[in-house]
Amino acid sequence: MAEAETVRRLASASVHALELEGVGRRFGALVALADINLKVDAGERRAILGSNGAGKTTLFNAITGDFPPTAGRIRFFGEDVTEFPVEERIRRGLRRTYQISQLFSGLTVMDSVFVACRGVSRSRLSLFRPRERDATMAQARQIAHLTHLDDILETPVAVLSHGQQRQLEIALALSGAPRFILFDEPAAGLSPAERRDLVAILGALPAHIGYIIIEHDLDVALQVSSYVTMMHNGRIFKEGLPREIEEDEEVQALYLGAAHG
Repeated sequence: MAEAETVRRLASASVHALELEGVGRRFGALVALADINLKVDAGERRAILGSNGAGKTTLFNAITGDFPPTAGRIRFFGEDVTEFPVEERIRRGLRRTYQISQLFSGLTVMDSVFVACRGVSRSRLSLFRPRERDATMAQARQIAHLTHLDDILETPVAVLSHGQQRQLEIALALSGAPRFILFDEPAAGLSPAERRDLVAILGALPAHIGYIIIEHDLDVALQVSSYVTMMHNGRIFKEGLPREIEEDEEVQALYLGAAHG
């Protein structure tokens, strides 16, 4: 019995969190993604960089099912999810944030995190009001603490600053024990202090939660990732360690420009 469990764990450890094989996405005659081959390990923190129009957000949409690929296969922890609807991918532990905030302005911060946790729990259809010691409430408080929201739990979402909204979006993505998260430009519009806070939040995430971050702020991206994938014109252009990408002349010419040189 113990030997079988050991074999199961070794097999699980060898499975990639995400595996894309020949993924493409067309919108009529427009080729937005072409022959994307990508493997990301469980617990890995990957950055995907590229100029506007490189195909980064389209890639996220293909992975999450918002706009499924028109070619290729996508596996999530070894399971083929290419044809799965968005909600099925969420149930399997895939989460994402969006470039544009998608929050309920009429709720408080605490209510927002609780509803997100409740929505992916077994008791999501219960009509009973949660008690203070409710397990889902406890999870919501833990997530709020992890994302530095403790001091604004009762604040309405409508009056949050842009940076606080970004923190709340990360909190919502952490609901329901995710296995992997896609962060779509979480540092966009943040002040230098808010960006430092973002780096601290991402760095403190549990080690088993892997993520891919799309980010135009190179300093943020390189601080929070262990490997970098560069995209250009819907294709993977180059991959490497953060320092290798930062020092690569082709990358500098294509993406960073003279300002970085």
